[in-house]
Amino acid sequence: MATRNPAWTRDELILALDLYFRHPPGHISKNHPEVRKLSNLLNALPIHTDRPDAERFRNENGVYTKLCNFLRLDPSYSGRGLTHGGVEEESVWEEFAGDSKRLADVARAIRENAGSHDSQQRLLRVPRASQLTEEPEEDEFPEGKVLYRTHRARERSRTLVEAAKRHAMKSGGNLSCQACGFVFSERYGALGDGYLECHHIIPVSELRPSARTKVVDIALLCSNCHRMVHRRRPWLRIDQLRSLLRP
Repeated sequence: MATRNPAWTRDELILALDLYFRHPPGHISKNHPEVRKLSNLLNALPIHTDRPDAERFRNENGVYTKLCNFLRLDPSYSGRGLTHGGVEEESVWEEFAGDSKRLADVARAIRENAGSHDSQQRLLRVPRASQLTEEPEEDEFPEGKVLYRTHRARERSRTLVEAAKRHAMKSGGNLSCQACGFVFSERYGALGDGYLECHHIIPVSELRPSARTKVVDIALLCSNCHRMVHRRRPWLRIDQLRSLLRP
């Protein structure tokens, strides 16, 4: 059994970095209301089930310490900061520190979606987020687990997927990847009938818990193109992905 609390995830580090820029640790203390607020939010995130030290898990002292870990990465800070931060902090800093708007948008989306998973899953008719099988992509998703699960839940809505496929059949007569044109049934026969992956084209930073996903928000892609769309931030549009395809 684990004896230490789990390492901070990207979701948590993004939220901490957002607080770092809104309230630099040199101007506040661990008793600041925003530190307490973030501590409560981190404890409520649907991510960690194993918390060996529940009393100290993401408490105010731990949150404030994490803010101080970012000081060592801040070129505007004249001191050294705390030196025991991890590689993941450096990765989150490198990706988000230079883009304040994206950082604020992603942090807002995490906060808004963190407490809304149960209602979203009922709306989308898919399993609750806490029941979704954890996938390797969760750890690779730059915006973290919460927004990955929100994004994937929308892509897996059975009603929406079926509607998108019916719309594609009505428009084009077959199910082909909207980027490269691949048709699974032509390659795999009956095994490939009706198969394509759904990509929710709304950026995760713009996801609103109460927003209903429409058929026009879904692109039908083959597995390869779906992965390629997610290789860049911001995501590639379908027309941009098409332009990269070599003849």
